[in-house]
Order: sequence, then structure tokens, then C-alpha cells
Amino acid sequence: MPQNACFSDRRFASAPPEETMRILVIGSGGREHALVWKLAQSQGVSAVFAAPGNGGTEQEGARNVAVNVDDLDGLTALARQEGIDLVVPGPELPLTLGIVDRMRAEGIACFGPDAYGARLEGSKAFAKSMMQRAGVPTARSVVCSSLEEARREIRNMGAPLVVKADGLAAGKGVIMAQTEQEALDAVEEIMAARAFGAAGDLVLLEECLEGEEASFLCLCDGTRALPLPSAQDHKRAFDHDLGPNTGGMGAYSPAPVLPDDRLEEMADITVRPILREMAKDGHPFVGVLYAGLMMTAQGPKVLEYNVRFGDPECQPLLMRLQGNLAAIMLDAVHGRLNPADLRQDASTALGVVLAAQGYPGSYAKGMSIDGIAAAEAVSGVKVFHSGTAVKSNGLVSSGGRVLCVTALGNGLAEAQAAAYNAMPDSFYRKDIGAKGIQRLAARKSGGR
Repeated sequence: MPQNACFSDRRFASAPPEETMRILVIGSGGREHALVWKLAQSQGVSAVFAAPGNGGTEQEGARNVAVNVDDLDGLTALARQEGIDLVVPGPELPLTLGIVDRMRAEGIACFGPDAYGARLEGSKAFAKSMMQRAGVPTARSVVCSSLEEARREIRNMGAPLVVKADGLAAGKGVIMAQTEQEALDAVEEIMAARAFGAAGDLVLLEECLEGEEASFLCLCDGTRALPLPSAQDHKRAFDHDLGPNTGGMGAYSPAPVLPDDRLEEMADITVRPILREMAKDGHPFVGVLYAGLMMTAQGPKVLEYNVRFGDPECQPLLMRLQGNLAAIMLDAVHGRLNPADLRQDASTALGVVLAAQGYPGSYAKGMSIDGIAAAEAVSGVKVFHSGTAVKSNGLVSSGGRVLCVTALGNGLAEAQAAAYNAMPDSFYRKDIGAKGIQRLAARKSGGR
């Protein structure tokens, strides 16, 4: 049977009766809380499960089940046992391990790419080769398979350079090297010290691109790609984009650097060519294809692809999304996405991540959490749980990123003010949205 047979014969079950749809969300972060929250609002959804979930998913009425995201056997058994109609993987790991392939084999609809498609995120070398095939603009790069080769290429290319471990490294395998020595130290850490394990079997050396970053996500059904509004993430731990990289300290949507009237153009440049190549390979891409962009003076260039919603971009994006998310995802799985179903609130959404002291380094867990009700009393505010758990003594922290306070507003400045007005006294960045506000001010005054 050809690899794309599931799109022609639909081996998974047809859509369930509207009033009985049962959904399983895989993951335990803020993105998964937002997915549970939005899916639970979808007409016809009767039950939502989260594996393993967090304190927020539990408070939304989802049933948390203690199955880890990398336990494909356990997840498959759970889906069978609970009569799940739609599986929604949140993080990249179960996708790269092949959870979609496993669910399809069971006849269960799963919103995401198969293991082959997930290589777009699981292997940066694979993604680069696909970009080259598809003619997608990206940074000049070289793939190195040995430490000696990497050292030689660094001396040939000079600095500054971006050094990337090929595989998944929990968002930590990218090093900005301003000097040749920093680049040499980075490849030593990745390839010799094995700081990221097998993810460092290959290393990419890339030219540094100048510009402003934007997150561009499309919902895909194998042939069609429907753009979501742009977003902008904030990776560095401290204000003014200083400090170490994190999983993300906040995000907002839309991002003025990529306005709505350019979304179709961006899809044509960065996403649809990839879908065509994937289809040629017999693996039509289903799910979210997320292009991390650098908006350079020469035009947009793709930094990397993710094959799922970003976190924290997911939170403001879903705050703005209107319509039945469960039905949209099921339509994507069945190859019938309808642009008319993808509607957006005209408001701006902005989320600020509240993190544990010490994050992204060492930090304490089990700290008591309160004040969420007061935060959500602020008009337009929703608090998504990123790293929380419900214990006998109440809600406690269980991760480095603890909460994402997300607000809707009439424009970016209003959304920013609402989110920060709801923030408790803790560790968070104070400048989420500042670049966008500056860009809007410059545009108003006649600048770019």
C-alpha cells in the first residue's frame, strides 16, 4: 500500500456523531492547556482527555491520564480504551517518534504529520535539504558529520555563525557564535562532549541572518495550507532579548512585522512548496507547519520548521481563533480543510510567561500558586498553565515555565497593558510586545 493511502481510502473511522466526539490531547504544557481549552468549547465534543496534562487541563474539565508523551504503546492503548475519535499531539517528540503512524494503523484520526513529515523538525539537515528541493529561501549552510569537518568549515566560513545540533535538543541546540572560537567551542560541546546526545551526530553551520523574527503557522491537510495570523515569540530569558535561550517567555499575534495582507504570499513562499515536495515523496503533510522566519532586507528566509503549534505562540493564536477547532482538525485529517471555517477575532492577543526563579537554569518545584482567579478577573485575560500540578495542598509549580497570562485587546498596546495588569509579582519579561509597538509607531509616523 502506498504511503499516502490513508488520504484516499480513509482507513480511520469517519467523523463521529457530533454529540459524541472524544478527543485526546498529548502533552503537559501551556500549549496543551490552550488546546484543551479551545477543543472543549467545540460543538459536539463530549469528552477531552490529556496525557499527561497539567493542573490547567484538569481545571478545564479534561481527564488527565498519567501516560508520558513518548509512550506510544500507552498512548495507543489509551486511545483504544477510551474510544478516542481524534488525537491531537502537542509537542514534537511523539510526532517524531511516529504517533500519527501508530494511530492511523489503529484507524484513529490523528492531527499531525507522519514520522517522515515530522523529520522537518526532527532533523535540521533533512529540513535544509527539503528547503533546497522546494526552492524555499533560507540561510546558507553546511552539514558536518564529524568534528574535524566542522572545525574545517568554521575556519572556511568565518564568524559570526549559527551552530545547530541536527536533532531535537529541547530548544537548546542552537548556539549563536560571534567568533570562530565560540563556534569551535560549540561544535566541541555538541559533537565531542555530546551535550545533546544523538541530536549532535550531525551539526549545521549557518550564516547569521539580520532582521526581525516572526512565527508563521499554517494548518495543512496534505494539499492545502491555510495561514494563521502571524505571531512573534520572545526566546531570551531577559528584557531586550538578553540572557540565555528559553522555551519562550511570551508571544503576541498579529506581529506587525508580518501583516495580514502578506499571509498568502508567505504561504506561497515558505509552506506550500514544502507540501508539494512532501506529497511527491508519498507523505502528504497534515497538521501544523510552523515556519520560523527572519524578515531580512532581502525578503523572508526560513530559519527552521516546526511540525506543531509553538509554545507560547499557541496561546494567543487560539485566543483569537473562532470556529470549531475540533471540526477543523478533523477536516484536516480527512483532507478537506475549508478556508471559510478559519475565522479570527479582530483583537490582538498577547501572552506573558511567568517562570520559576532561576529558569532556564536550576529552579525549585512544588511552589504554591495562587492569584489566578484575580488575574482572570481582568477583562479579556485567560491564564494558561505551563508547568502546574494539582496536589493535596492545592495548585503547585511543576516546571520552569509555570503560567502564561494571555490577554485580548483592541490593538497591541491594549493587549499588552491587560496582560501586565494581571501579572503577579514574579519572574517574567517586562517587554513582551515592545518591538511590535515600536514598529507600529514608526509606521504611523511614516517609517517602515
